[in-house]
Amino acid sequence: MIPILKEVMICLRAGRVTLPYPFKPMKAPDRFRGRPSIDGSKCIGCGACAEVCPPRLITVTDTGTTRCVSMDYSRCTYCARCQEICPVQSAQLTDDFEDATANRGDLKVSVELELVPCETCGKPFTTKRMLAKMSDEFNPPWLQEKFPVPDWFQLCPDCRLEKTGVALDRSVKHD
Repeated sequence: MIPILKEVMICLRAGRVTLPYPFKPMKAPDRFRGRPSIDGSKCIGCGACAEVCPPRLITVTDTGTTRCVSMDYSRCTYCARCQEICPVQSAQLTDDFEDATANRGDLKVSVELELVPCETCGKPFTTKRMLAKMSDEFNPPWLQEKFPVPDWFQLCPDCRLEKTGVALDRSVKHD
């Protein structure tokens, strides 16, 4: 009987040990890895996040003149690889941990971006934002007056290869 009384005393001294969670909202702890989100105003559509995502919940699809970057949170493992690889910090993990929903459509997010056509063949090959980022990285605005962005930035990979290949052939023949 004494061991039971000792245990009762320990429990009474401890006080309340559970949290009133469903009735009182909880704040996520620091450095918590919750649901990822894509900031549509920052995303350049490079697809780096889709390449490193282990469960393949991020997909990049091109249809006509648009590129769609989609996330399906129902498969997410909260690994934060999308956040680590994103060159413009568009993919970020939030502190949201309540994913329960009755509608699976609530667990899907997508961003649509406009594709740029190749100046030679007209085939869409990259997004406008990606082209602007490449131009700024290759040639910062303060250098653009002296050194303009090269013409081949506006070409798809096939036309770019063809143009540079022709240039290489000419330089080899003249040497």
